Amino acid sequence: MKADLRGAQSAPAGEADPRRPAGIRAMERADVPTIGKLFNKIFRKTDCQAGEDLRRYLETVFFGSPLYTRECGSVVHENGGGDIDSAILAVPIEFLVHGRPTVARLLCAFMADGKAGAAGAARLARMMRAERQEMCFSDSSSPVSADHWVAAGGAVLPIQSLEWRRAFRPFVAGAFLASRRVPLLRSRAVIGALALADHALRWRAPSTKPSSVLGFETRPASLEEFRQCAGPMLKRFSVRPTWSRPEFDWLAAVASLNRSLGALQCRKVICERGRTVGTFLFFGKENGIANVLNVLCEEGREFDVTAEMFASLDREGYAAAVGMAQPFLMNAISRRRWLSFRHRGYFCMVTRHADLMEAALRNDIYIGGLASESWSRLLTDF
Repeated sequence: MKADLRGAQSAPAGEADPRRPAGIRAMERADVPTIGKLFNKIFRKTDCQAGEDLRRYLETVFFGSPLYTRECGSVVHENGGGDIDSAILAVPIEFLVHGRPTVARLLCAFMADGKAGAAGAARLARMMRAERQEMCFSDSSSPVSADHWVAAGGAVLPIQSLEWRRAFRPFVAGAFLASRRVPLLRSRAVIGALALADHALRWRAPSTKPSSVLGFETRPASLEEFRQCAGPMLKRFSVRPTWSRPEFDWLAAVASLNRSLGALQCRKVICERGRTVGTFLFFGKENGIANVLNVLCEEGREFDVTAEMFASLDREGYAAAVGMAQPFLMNAISRRRWLSFRHRGYFCMVTRHADLMEAALRNDIYIGGLASESWSRLLTDF
């Protein structure tokens, strides 16, 4: 695929441009149209120019973060003719690692233009080896990519590679979850018929309805309230997102662009003494699926907070809730009725710091949701 090099003439096919030697460089804003076309070709199997919406989104996500620098952003590989033949799209996210601020790279897409891009992709992969990275991760790697991460000195986090699903209205939930492949299942007639079936099921099998915890309640909260609650609740983890206000506000803003998943919302869980003991952030589509990004709670309140979260989402009319598995919640989540797990993609990490990797492998890490790629439109749209 030919790159859109503004103000430059491409060398004839097969010749190297002496002004643009082959190699790896930081992605530039001028590369966005080329990257958009490569994204379409690799992930959407259509060899066409990127539309304005996709180009604008790529520029917003990969150049808009308040943490963005060329050193922690996306990278591309140019062949000898000045054409981009492979690329890694990355978003910087700041973490605290045993108290030290660390800007990590969230890898959102690794693209190579077929055989022509194989050599460039290999060079990009070598650049991501453990000894060269402060912290680098992806939450949606394929099996082949996961093998490359491990070969580069990284590791797979098996629990974060899972997605939990709790159905409240199983028939409607099944239709919504399958509707990306069969859009007809979202039609009003189909959903209406399945809603009647769910009503009968909930009458015959009361266990489909999650129960609240006596003395607890869920209340709406602002995104800033979520951020403020998150700080103290994250302190139990040696590795955790910093979520400074500028970065958090930017992440919430770009997440809110993913309207196909519904509105970005926050709730807080209040105990009998009026204290906030938990909070959760989710995309909610009315009478559809609640996509939970982040669940946080005081240590020891995991059962209460998850139970109240499920009861609250059921009361609001959602057909099901889905979210990334987290080690500290597994015992509480996995005991719920009508809950299942599925593999969502390999969660991979690489770092040159032994203490960071050790913390990740012993589950002393909080990562995912707004601190991963779960909010991205690249996974759901375009």
